[in-house]
Amino acid sequence: MFEEIEFEKIKRLPKYVFAAINEIKLQMRQNGEDVIDFSMGNPDGATPQHIIDKMCEAANKPRNHGYSASKGIYKLRLAICNWYKRTYNVDLDPETQACVVMGSKEGYAHLVQAITNPGDSAVVPEPAYPIHSYAFILNGANVHNFPIKWNENMELDEDGFFANLTQTLCENVPKPKFVVVNFPHNPTTTIAYKSFYERLVALAREERFYIISDIAYAELCFNGYKTPSILEIPGATDVAVESYTLSKSYNMAGWRVGFVVGNAKMVQALQKIKSWLDYGIYTPMQIAATIALDGDQSCVEEIKTKYQKRMEVLVKSFGEAGWEMKSPKASMFIWAKLPKCAEHLGSMEFCTRLLKEAKIAVSPGVGFGHHGEGYVRFALIENEKRIRQAARNLKVFLKQFENAPKSQNNK
Repeated sequence: MFEEIEFEKIKRLPKYVFAAINEIKLQMRQNGEDVIDFSMGNPDGATPQHIIDKMCEAANKPRNHGYSASKGIYKLRLAICNWYKRTYNVDLDPETQACVVMGSKEGYAHLVQAITNPGDSAVVPEPAYPIHSYAFILNGANVHNFPIKWNENMELDEDGFFANLTQTLCENVPKPKFVVVNFPHNPTTTIAYKSFYERLVALAREERFYIISDIAYAELCFNGYKTPSILEIPGATDVAVESYTLSKSYNMAGWRVGFVVGNAKMVQALQKIKSWLDYGIYTPMQIAATIALDGDQSCVEEIKTKYQKRMEVLVKSFGEAGWEMKSPKASMFIWAKLPKCAEHLGSMEFCTRLLKEAKIAVSPGVGFGHHGEGYVRFALIENEKRIRQAARNLKVFLKQFENAPKSQNNK
């Protein structure tokens, strides 16, 4: 009998927590049940028409049907640099400081693969988008976590962050080589200000570590907040790269177009590993992405306004149904503490029961690391009518917990 060969790298990955919710959701839909789905950050809107038109135009030209450039066509890399100049007044070299990637998740994973040695250490604050930690783990690195804390306005507790980071740098041997930051934050929606990046860049230069900044939700800001870029800080390109995606701002999630910019050494490492692994995104899609970045940006404002309205409707209607939650200043998510009457369940059991009994799908906080326990994440991907229906379902669901014991484990 053949003795099976073990795949040790894959064994380092835990079972995906969200898979359980997805399996239940799929089964319910197969049974004809109507699930109101806030579980995955998958934009529900159409890609703006002028972007689609450009892709179709380019696809009708046979010269665009061959292999593309793994690091991205020059015109798209130039558009990326122009976007940074317009948005943040940052000057970047399209040849050495910009790389097109197949969505920021792929770009992040390949960047980590390119720059990480077995035994290296990285700092990833929690809760965290799972790939932020597991890209390092899959490449034989160690990951150190500490909890992100925020105030009532969903603003990062900077002093607490740097106290934890400094302690982590001092206590671990070898000293962490990388620090990952992600603001506006997924899943918590926590925001940061320019002062945070000033302190972080100064610390990186002093303590000799690299920074990977993920600003996937940079354009989705509300009530006057504007996401800063770490690259605005003088000297940041000595120590940092930043990743972005067109998935959210332009409703292009399925197109898989993003980019990594900044420190030339890290960007060129990513370019080199991609030259071994892929032949780039389909050229017509890259041409269309160039139009997205260089063209009329009113579509971004429309998408942002849609998410803000949904956020306001959800916070209000769910509050009236008995579940109070904070309004975020950015992102396409809401990070909500479990209703007081159901805190004793924990996030996984609560989400499972909410799905089965109220037909509402959300993501359990524990899926983003143990520091996410006690919370759930809503993705604002259902329209306002569906949100209000979910609130009605919720009100009925919560009645069963009115006399349940209340946990005192508040953050």
